[in-house]
Amino acid sequence: MASNKYILMLGLISLFSSAAFAQQSDAGFDWRDSSKIATKNLPQQSEFLNNQYPYPAKPRNMWELGFAGGNSAVLGDIKSKADVGGAITLRKAISHTFSLRAGYFAGYSQGYPNSNQQASGMRAYQNWKHSGGLDFIISLNPNSHYRGNPKTNLYALIGADLIATKTFFRNPGGQQIDGAYSIFYGNGIAGTKQGIITTFGGTAPFPNGRKSWTLLGGASAGGGIAFKLSPKVNIGIEQRFTFVPYDYLDAAKTAFSRSNDIYSFTSARINLNIGNTAKRVQPLWWLNGNNFIYNELNRPQHMKIPTPVLPDADGDGVTDQFDMEPNTPSGAPVDVRGVARDSDSDGVPDYKDKELLTPQKCFPVDADGVGNCPEPACCTELRAKMDSLGTGANCAIGNLPSIQFKAGRATISSDATNILASAAAQIKATPDCRVRVIGHGASDKRAQQLSWDRVNAVIRYLVEKQGISEDRFIFSYGEEGDANTVDLIGTKETGPNTVPAPHPNLKRK
Repeated sequence: MASNKYILMLGLISLFSSAAFAQQSDAGFDWRDSSKIATKNLPQQSEFLNNQYPYPAKPRNMWELGFAGGNSAVLGDIKSKADVGGAITLRKAISHTFSLRAGYFAGYSQGYPNSNQQASGMRAYQNWKHSGGLDFIISLNPNSHYRGNPKTNLYALIGADLIATKTFFRNPGGQQIDGAYSIFYGNGIAGTKQGIITTFGGTAPFPNGRKSWTLLGGASAGGGIAFKLSPKVNIGIEQRFTFVPYDYLDAAKTAFSRSNDIYSFTSARINLNIGNTAKRVQPLWWLNGNNFIYNELNRPQHMKIPTPVLPDADGDGVTDQFDMEPNTPSGAPVDVRGVARDSDSDGVPDYKDKELLTPQKCFPVDADGVGNCPEPACCTELRAKMDSLGTGANCAIGNLPSIQFKAGRATISSDATNILASAAAQIKATPDCRVRVIGHGASDKRAQQLSWDRVNAVIRYLVEKQGISEDRFIFSYGEEGDANTVDLIGTKETGPNTVPAPHPNLKRK
């Protein structure tokens, strides 16, 4: 039966396996590097790189050359003592999980019966064996959803062996030469001169007098764990059992013995990855097969992500998902929520408001957003004068807004552009009317030039930004009134749409 040392070995493997799943590592090889792809797989790789196929091609990977040494034992009727064995193996990955390993194994084992076994006729034995094996290896931890490449490789194996074995035992029947070992044959007879070879449990004469070897087929199973030291080197421990259809490996068989004996090989291993690193990646069991997927999700470099198309039914620049007013009229200015702007908070949206900046003292306003404050005396007088001349008759443009400027400035503010955009809609709707653009300020040269600059800025905006013909404007500056205001008044009269600057040296830029 298996001794406590084998139980301890299996326990150590289980302990190390728990650490195997907690390892962290790098992200792996560059999936765009076609130099590591076999020629037969290059069409798939090309289709993948061109987004015509969803899966990258499997890269070429290195072979693993392994050397092992450790305890070789026979698990039979007589307890085996610790002895030596060795192996040399060559392993190749089929995938990230499965691999094949071919190997040569050699071992020497011996055992000594206890007093009860000696009393029943059992004798000390020596067993020699050479075998060739092919193992199918299943790696248990290369692929993980929670880390990169593993630093450990925990694996299980099953395989088939062809074994050449011979057994000696001491003091065979009738011989009393103390300490002498004689060859043991499969039929239990001691050989002295003529050898007998036994094949798969049968016997056949071997006339050349050579010592007897028995050829056996066997099935192997086991497991192990390896620890990566570098991209080229790893070390590990392994337990391998070989089951044979033969019960004389220890030269003993009793009514109480197991059905067949078992070879056990407990070994320490050093493994070397062989191959050109410029053309091959590490053996696939050292690479996490999920690397590409998770790195692509974290930082897309290959995925073709289409430009999102978000619906905006009213075309106001705010998508329907966030639009609090999804039916705003076309061209109406809106805020970040898609709600029509109401610059003066008078309850009339800007696109309807004919007086965009009504002072609160003039609230409430009418349906057109015009306040209830009386018209300034200057405007009343001007309008009366124009009406007396017949200049305003039959002009249905309605009340146009006034534009406010900051003191000493001739730049149109963002609020003023909104007001002018609304005024432009009124002007375009009444093509039979002209618009007198009136600037105020006549106290000195600077005030006159600033008045001219402001009128020019308003006309230039309406012509260049709103597309209104320049001949629809009448240029008027230096009038009495609020120096920081430019008024727009619809009219039928004619007049110049541009005039020379009164004091060019004082022009505002």
